[in-house]
Amino acid sequence: MGKDGDDRASKKFGAAVYHRKKICKFCSDTEFHLDYKDARIMQSFLTEHGKIVPRRISGNCAKHQRKLTIAVKRARILALVGYTSVGN
Repeated sequence: MGKDGDDRASKKFGAAVYHRKKICKFCSDTEFHLDYKDARIMQSFLTEHGKIVPRRISGNCAKHQRKLTIAVKRARILALVGYTSVGN
């Protein structure tokens, strides 16, 4: 960190940070199909509060993230996946 607590100053002069490229699970594995009836697959793309994980975190491509969003919303309507997972 910098002298005034600013993290940007240390990144400016520090070593570059390398992140591993995330690969879309649906593009890499052709047998891994996305279907609204398969709640088990969709649970891995939902948080514990029932929110859909963004693609920058999940690693999905834009095409499959859109399809995942539609599938989760359809599964919620049919009560296959809950709107929230936490009960209170």
